[in-house]
Amino acid sequence: MIQLPEPKQDVLARRDAIVAGLRSLLAKDAVIAEPLRMKPYETDGLPSYRQLPLAVVLPQTTEEVSAVMRFCRRNGVRVVPRGAGTSLSGGALPLADAVVVGLMRMNRILDVNYADRFAVVQAGVTNIGITDAVAGHGFFYAPDPSSQLACMIGGNVNMNSGGAHCLKYGVTANNLLGLKIVTVDGDIIDIGGPHLDAAGYDWLGLLTGSEGQLALITEVTVRILRAPEGARAMLAAFRSNEIAGACVADIMASGIIPVALEFMDKPAIHACEAFAHAGYPLDAEAMLIIEVEGSDEEQDELLARIREICNRHDPISMKVSQSAAESLAIWKGRKGAFGAVGRISPDYMCMDGVIPTSKLPEVLRRIGEMSEAYGLKVANIFHAGDGNLHPLIMFDANDPDSFHRAERFGADVLKLCVEVGGCLTGEHGVGVEKRELMPVQFEQHELDHQRRIKTAFDPDWLLNPHKVFPLQATTSAA
Repeated sequence: MIQLPEPKQDVLARRDAIVAGLRSLLAKDAVIAEPLRMKPYETDGLPSYRQLPLAVVLPQTTEEVSAVMRFCRRNGVRVVPRGAGTSLSGGALPLADAVVVGLMRMNRILDVNYADRFAVVQAGVTNIGITDAVAGHGFFYAPDPSSQLACMIGGNVNMNSGGAHCLKYGVTANNLLGLKIVTVDGDIIDIGGPHLDAAGYDWLGLLTGSEGQLALITEVTVRILRAPEGARAMLAAFRSNEIAGACVADIMASGIIPVALEFMDKPAIHACEAFAHAGYPLDAEAMLIIEVEGSDEEQDELLARIREICNRHDPISMKVSQSAAESLAIWKGRKGAFGAVGRISPDYMCMDGVIPTSKLPEVLRRIGEMSEAYGLKVANIFHAGDGNLHPLIMFDANDPDSFHRAERFGADVLKLCVEVGGCLTGEHGVGVEKRELMPVQFEQHELDHQRRIKTAFDPDWLLNPHKVFPLQATTSAA
């Protein structure tokens, strides 16, 4: 059970004065303090945990963010940054004594340079919004989380988000050129820019994936890429999860790098087919979605090689999309998978861990054994090509026992990822969900060094506190 920290009573006692001070800095409708109006901000994509914040502010410029940060630092008020609230790890979960800084009004595309292949956008621009803005010129932005219609680029940077196409193009860190940040003191700093590398320390590497612990991101410079000549997706269906996992390992070992290589098991296949009507094979225990791109000749060659590898694993069926509409339907099912699973379970937890691809068959088998042991169904949907697992553990939130079993099940899945040589998180971040598991991944001295970095940027631990690090250590540091 995730524990929420006790609020600072002195901050709660000054609530009216704090709200009045914030209202003096921003437009009249940019500060929300009424409990009913704050309800949409009480949770994020991990809805099992909820907490109304002290207040919500909605700045529109970097300068307004700076003014808010200076005020909060001066008054000892904690700050929780928030984009679209799609975090699946509780990364945007408020605290009762914290101000939520919502960046959704900072949604302007500031500059696009096609010659040098970059775009400068505010943190509240949606992921898909970048591609939509440049698609007419034959460009796109590569990282594509399943929530790309809603999730915002600032949150993508904070969690180092990936998506189905990160197998070929990399995650956010691989497509990032620069940031504009606001420190806890309100200082505005530009890092990197529209060039290949930046002088000095690798601040981009440090800030990307830092989960709002070090600074607030207000602008992002991203790399945009030329759209490929074409792309085709294929489906390969198998008799078991283990066989499909072995096929994934063989594809990756062959040296072929598909644009995407996605895995879905039987529960996920049925849920997604009912939603998307994409022609998924309902008789399969597991299915791979494999996409290649390039010229027609390149696609034909890659698909032929992949089909040869799949044939070694005795597939039930294989199907290559014959039109853009078919490919769109295939991806509609995969992109809508998390919502589609809601059709077969009242609640679920979406886990996020990473493993070496060669360990897929073993890990899938052991997740199946855990499912039996905990008496909870699981739908496996994940980015198989880079080993980023997203098991969806189904439970009933109205049944406390079911909920606690789901939490223990999820913790065991993440421990398994570390055990086989992987990592606690791939793209969802640590947030509150995995913070108590950090000692599974890191030794005590490693966590101590990470805390020192946090303290160097944020001496009073005001920025998104009680996330990432185990609660007892975080409380003592703060």
